Amino acid sequence: MAQDYYEVLGVPRSASQEEIQQAYRKLARRHHPDVNKDPKAEERFKDVNEAYNVLADPGTRARYDRFGPDFRQIPEDYDERVAAGAGRGGGGWTSTGGGVRFAQGPGGAYQDVDFEDLFGGLFGGRGGPRRTVPGADQEAEVELSVEEAYRGGRRGVSLAGPDGRRDYQVTIPRGVRDGQRIRLAGEGGRGSPDAPAGDLYLRVRVKPHERYRLDGRDIHVPLPVTPWEAALGATVPLATPGGTAKVTVPPGSSSGRRLRLRGEGMPHPRGTDGDLYAEIRVMVPPRPTDRERELFEELSAASDFDPRRPG
Repeated sequence: MAQDYYEVLGVPRSASQEEIQQAYRKLARRHHPDVNKDPKAEERFKDVNEAYNVLADPGTRARYDRFGPDFRQIPEDYDERVAAGAGRGGGGWTSTGGGVRFAQGPGGAYQDVDFEDLFGGLFGGRGGPRRTVPGADQEAEVELSVEEAYRGGRRGVSLAGPDGRRDYQVTIPRGVRDGQRIRLAGEGGRGSPDAPAGDLYLRVRVKPHERYRLDGRDIHVPLPVTPWEAALGATVPLATPGGTAKVTVPPGSSSGRRLRLRGEGMPHPRGTDGDLYAEIRVMVPPRPTDRERELFEELSAASDFDPRRPG
């Protein structure tokens, strides 16, 4: 399976050129065979260099983003050739719902396209020796909730295109990240006769969540507590994407204090799991009972605490 160059460098697809260069320098130092004696370091070093050579050049990076790992097989004048062939009919894939959107356009699959006209030079021209050209890779988007991305598992995906509707049962990796691609081999665009089809890549989009905020593999979540739990300390339950966790609130905690739950963030299949950060939010009763009001008044009279006092 082809590696995702962004994953190799550990940067998001929106990374700037400077961020890509910084990531490369860090990884190159770490895995250089003269420094790292791990038998796998040399292969890792080669992967890092290959990824950087592609992503460091804006033009090459743009082609990689568009066509995927097989971008080198796509002719430079691909748009012009496809546009000419598309004029004879056909259309790209579209979504049939379920949170999936397909990138339609020059990279889409077209019907009734004469591949000898479209890629004549590659086939050797009419009457000349025929060469096979594999189909282009294609890309769709699949939207996942934070919980789905955390758990992974099987997910139904439906796409409708020129050849009719296609239904897939896709395995979502546990801990999949926003922007990561899932490869469906042989489900992309058609190539010349007798040539293999391209691959279909499903790019993951993790939907914003009302409670969970993702920062890489770390998860941030608010932790509501009562005034007495914040003042006296308590052990309270907290709903997380992985289930309910028990959180110890230290005495004297104020709103904004962050509690770290190591390893409770997004799973990492080949590395260290992220952390979960619970941010304390002290909540008061919206409509205090008579007894609660009485107790708050007693506390007000007995305490000289002033949160607005300097120092």
